Amino acid sequence: MLFKLGEQVKLLHEVGDAVVIRFIDAHHVIIEDETGFERPMPITELVKIHGNQHDSLSPDSDSFHLKEEDMQQDYSKTPVVKKHNFWEIDLHTHELLDSEAGMTPSEILRFQLSTFKSFFRNAQDKRIKKLVIIHGVGEGVLKHEIRTFLSHQDSVEYFDASYREYGKGATEVEMFYN
Repeated sequence: MLFKLGEQVKLLHEVGDAVVIRFIDAHHVIIEDETGFERPMPITELVKIHGNQHDSLSPDSDSFHLKEEDMQQDYSKTPVVKKHNFWEIDLHTHELLDSEAGMTPSEILRFQLSTFKSFFRNAQDKRIKKLVIIHGVGEGVLKHEIRTFLSHQDSVEYFDASYREYGKGATEVEMFYN
C-alpha cells in the first residue's frame, strides 16, 4: 500500500504515533515520532491510520489490524538514551536500521547524519546541556561530518568522549544557553 508525506501512522512494535516526513528508499522512510525525533523506519513496521481502521504499509501484506496488547507493549529500539544529566545516541547502523540491504554507503551516511541532526535539534529544544554521540571509529567519515556540523553551531563545544566508557568512537558535546 502506498502512503504520502505528512501522513500519520502507528508504530507496529512501539507505543505511539508518528508522521511520515521523508522517503529513504522503497522500503524505508523517515518518521517524526511523538517526541519530535526523526528516525528511519522500515515501512513494514508502520501501520497507516484510516479513521478507526488500520492498514499495513507493507507493499507485500494484506489488510492488518493491531491487537490491543501490541499497542500497549513497548518494543522500542530507539538508539537514544536519556540519562539524568545528559542524552546519548548510538549512530551505528545496526542500532538505527533493521537492515542496510539496498542502501549505498552515501545513503547510510546521509541517514546517520539526518538522525544525528534531529537528535541535536531536539536536545536544543529541550535545553539539554550534554550529549554523547556514539559514531564508532570506522574510517572517520561520520565523526568528521558530525564535528563539521558542530563547528558551525553557536554556544557548543565538543571533544572526544571518555575513552574508558566509549573507546575512541564517541564525541561529547557541551551546549550552553543564555
